[in-house]
Amino acid sequence: MQKIKLLLVLLSISVLLTGCFKDDERVTPYDRGERITDTIAMSKITENGAVQLYVNQVYYDLNTAATVSFNDKKSFDLAFDASEDGSRIWLNTANFMLAGKSDETNFEAVNSTAGLDMQYDPSSGNPDSTAVGNWFEIQGADTLYTNLVYVIDRGYDEAGNVLGFKKITFDSLFAGTYYISYSNLNSSDIKQARIEKKAGFNKVYFSFQDEGTQIQPEPAQSAYDLLFTQYTTLLFTNTGEPYPYLVTGVLLNPNETKVAFDNSMSFEEIDLVSATNMSYTTQVDRIGYNWKDVVGDVESGVVNYVVKPENNYIIQNNLNQYFKLRFVGFYNRQGVKGFPIIEFQRL
Repeated sequence: MQKIKLLLVLLSISVLLTGCFKDDERVTPYDRGERITDTIAMSKITENGAVQLYVNQVYYDLNTAATVSFNDKKSFDLAFDASEDGSRIWLNTANFMLAGKSDETNFEAVNSTAGLDMQYDPSSGNPDSTAVGNWFEIQGADTLYTNLVYVIDRGYDEAGNVLGFKKITFDSLFAGTYYISYSNLNSSDIKQARIEKKAGFNKVYFSFQDEGTQIQPEPAQSAYDLLFTQYTTLLFTNTGEPYPYLVTGVLLNPNETKVAFDNSMSFEEIDLVSATNMSYTTQVDRIGYNWKDVVGDVESGVVNYVVKPENNYIIQNNLNQYFKLRFVGFYNRQGVKGFPIIEFQRL
């Protein structure tokens, strides 16, 4: 009974300790092996009390029960594969970004999205399905760059304001450095930039802001397990028609992190033996957003989010450690959404 009371007290504390990141939301962990409850501040409450919904991307490490780092979701536009042989380029889907590839190599000939197939990056993390796609070809010992002009729709900020368009060419990848050229759609403010790979990271990042800047919002690939963020995914209408939509959820670290799902056992029943006999996937959006239900009138926007504590996620991290995790809340004490409360335990 004492243990149950202690858990209830800790859960209450985790709900109270929400708001700006300068106030640490993390509950002090139990001794190793006990359950830990933590609140993840995806939304932000400023010092004057203003609420900014889902503005934070939060990188979380289960082994240390801590937020490793966080950043404003608008802090970057493009992500570049940082692995030694990697060359993929991704959009920031937290902003509902799109990209369209033209058939033009004349930079000034492209000045709109007319005739372009504007695509988004699927949330599965499949590197063969990116919107940018293949931007060079290997022919024997030669690398042939297409130099095709792309139009980038930078998407929307958290208030629904458009972030505008850029056009870009991916010029080359040489000695671990990406070279790009970009400008406004009307060809004004043409710039060149270089983005250097960093060993030990999944991706390196670039922002069109501030004259074009390479930044590093994501921590080292071995430092975290989960990314709490908004992202674009494919949903379906009642008639089965697909459409992209911005959701709020959790993505896996693509570096050797796996997850299994179970809702047949109670959270208490899951142990290391059962965990090692489950089926795991590296699909980065397997945890995703389906750990909560929307209740209310979606068209009017008057809705509440109800978590599904019966959904259990068993995570095998890059240290080959196993954790069981579930969601037990989505609101802070003031009733502000965007503060997922997780309960997890190492197995």
